[in-house]
Amino acid sequence: MKCAIKEAEKAKALGEIPVGCVIVKDNKIIARGHNLKETKNSPISHAEIIAIEKASKKLNSWRLLDTTMYITLEPCTMCSGAIINARIPKVIYGCKDPRFGAHVSLINLFDNKFNHDVDISGGLLEEECSQIIKTFFKELRNKN
Repeated sequence: MKCAIKEAEKAKALGEIPVGCVIVKDNKIIARGHNLKETKNSPISHAEIIAIEKASKKLNSWRLLDTTMYITLEPCTMCSGAIINARIPKVIYGCKDPRFGAHVSLINLFDNKFNHDVDISGGLLEEECSQIIKTFFKELRNKN
């Protein structure tokens, strides 16, 4: 999760909402991602989507079996769908997202009967993950 937090800090340095993600296979990071929505002018350039694309390229497969994804923030519905479709078996996130979270905050997309089950949990380094988001938005409000 500490590596995902470093990715979130990269996003923050770019003026992006600070969310970071890493995907691990065999105890090695195979992909990293951070939000690039503003930089790329793309609504789908979330940390998770970027990391999934990189991991798929690295493994030469869209099926990311035997991997674990670490995200600083509870995934949204779009990213949750991508996680399910990529067949990622385990996801661990830092803090909840009360506005867009698709695990426990708004809905639980992972509770539906898809052809792939995801073992998902939150709360890892929760305070640290939450603080980077809170600080970002506080600084953004103070600029305006």
